[in-house]
Amino acid sequence: MDPQQIRNFCIIAHIDHGKSTLADRFLEITGTVRAQEMKAQYLDQMDLERERGITIKGKAVTMNHQASDGHSYQLNLIDTPGHVDFSYEVSRALAACEGALLVVDASQGIEAQTIANTLLAMEYDLELIPVVNKIDLPQAEPERVAAELQQVFGFRPEEILFVSAKAGTGARDILDAVVARVPAPPGASHEQFRALVFDSVYNSYKGIIGYVRVAHGQVRKSDKIMVMSSGRNAEIVELGVFAPGPQPVDVLHSGQVGYIATGFKDVQECAVGDTLTSFADPATQPLPGYVELKSMVFAGLYPADGEDYSNLRAALEKLQLNDASLTIEPESSTALGFGFRCGFLGLVHLEIVQERLEREYDLDLIVTAPSVAYQVVLTSGETIRVDNPSKLPPPNEVQQIQEPILDLTIVAPSRHVGTIMELMHSRRSEYKRVEYIQGLSGDDGGESRVMMEYTMPLAEMLADFFNQLKSRTQGYASLDYTFQGYQAAPLVKIDVLVNHLPVEALSMIAHRDQSVVLGRSVVQKLRSTIPRQLFEVPIQAAIGSRVIARETVRALRKDVLAKCYGGDITRKRKLLEKQKEGKRRMKSIGRVEVPQEAFLSLLGIGEGSN
Repeated sequence: MDPQQIRNFCIIAHIDHGKSTLADRFLEITGTVRAQEMKAQYLDQMDLERERGITIKGKAVTMNHQASDGHSYQLNLIDTPGHVDFSYEVSRALAACEGALLVVDASQGIEAQTIANTLLAMEYDLELIPVVNKIDLPQAEPERVAAELQQVFGFRPEEILFVSAKAGTGARDILDAVVARVPAPPGASHEQFRALVFDSVYNSYKGIIGYVRVAHGQVRKSDKIMVMSSGRNAEIVELGVFAPGPQPVDVLHSGQVGYIATGFKDVQECAVGDTLTSFADPATQPLPGYVELKSMVFAGLYPADGEDYSNLRAALEKLQLNDASLTIEPESSTALGFGFRCGFLGLVHLEIVQERLEREYDLDLIVTAPSVAYQVVLTSGETIRVDNPSKLPPPNEVQQIQEPILDLTIVAPSRHVGTIMELMHSRRSEYKRVEYIQGLSGDDGGESRVMMEYTMPLAEMLADFFNQLKSRTQGYASLDYTFQGYQAAPLVKIDVLVNHLPVEALSMIAHRDQSVVLGRSVVQKLRSTIPRQLFEVPIQAAIGSRVIARETVRALRKDVLAKCYGGDITRKRKLLEKQKEGKRRMKSIGRVEVPQEAFLSLLGIGEGSN
């Protein structure tokens, strides 16, 4: 196929602005899906995606469109997620395209994720086509939203398309605009074969299936391919395109998007970002891959039943193949047994991974409270990364602890500026700037909105920040964040001591100003969950050698005077003294086992600490 007849594009937008519905109309117009098989949000195949109303995985589909110029074009669409936690999916989709549809809701206007995704697309130098969607809604203000697009991004009025994805109005014009405005993919079929793996899944029969964008040359089903990063080679099991289900073909040409079933069984042999080339005539230079994202949020995943450990390992490895932003490493806990320390891009990412493991792999999980990774500068000058408080070096070896800082963009109606500022002030944030997004000049009908920028520690976001933002703005605020870097802060490690012995699994890192409140809440919670012993059990929270909070589990007391029926007081005192001495001796040699219930009761303690 001639690359001049191919167009690769994706759809970017904020959550619930109509990406998946618009993709449905494209499938209908091009006849890719038969009318009797069509259903709403056709490309969102996962139950989780349908229940939550968000796209989690990017989907590729190949469509044939008869354009207004009379020629037939192959359009390769990649539908992208809208939530900030899945921005890695968006960046991989953008790298496989030459153009993007920027979809904005005519009733809601520009949101935080709209701005973030647009700037990302501009970094990849994509041709942007602005689309105002949902123009048929009674509350729609398409002219005001179009004015916002012109003000914020500098689009010309004639560039903006108006569409109702639900009714299908204007959808064909968008496809014609894609053909006219989006450039054809570079590369030619006679060059050495190179293809970029932008996603991959595991199939028990076909091995690892790589979703590829062919950058140069062509590949046939009879060819033998090689992974450039590892040098591993394999016979192609199957070659195909998405139409929208897998449809085998004999050859993939330069510029096309499709899949290659490699037959690899090890999930590490064909990773996202790898370059595939021909084994017979290999290319020398791999394609530019993806910048690996560092995990932002960490949590421990443990099987409720210890016998499920190997099943959890296999499930996580398969899920990691499908979700390249998930990181895993084995760890063990004194209370929860063997499990994995997993890294996620955000809290929603954590929730989605947990639900997928429980549904798709039938696992019963215990998830520890989320935490962040810190950079620790040692007195020796070395810098280490600590994602678990128990791994923090002793205080005398630590010169400085640095915490991850985020750049936040909040877009909300201007009437909520005061409540947002109040919330941000309580979260150790730093104000950067504010910009009012006006609608049409002189238009008094629509309320102006405000874009506020802050920097804030990531640890503050874990403590119920997003729910607070939504409730204070009546659900109208939208949030986007990017990782800025690490910044030194007065952070301390809080140790929890039970009967004067530290319990490493309960240690945590917190800001010095919040340490006393957090330590007090931990010891109070433990006092109600640790069973009483025959001796008094002190529970302490300490920073170094300084105790900041203490609770005591009272001793069980046997009534040693029950057998005394009268008699001299000295006899009773002698029995009590003997009991007291026994308790003192027991306290010095006795050990307190912290039950699993105590650990589980602390999983959400950090969420309400602020």
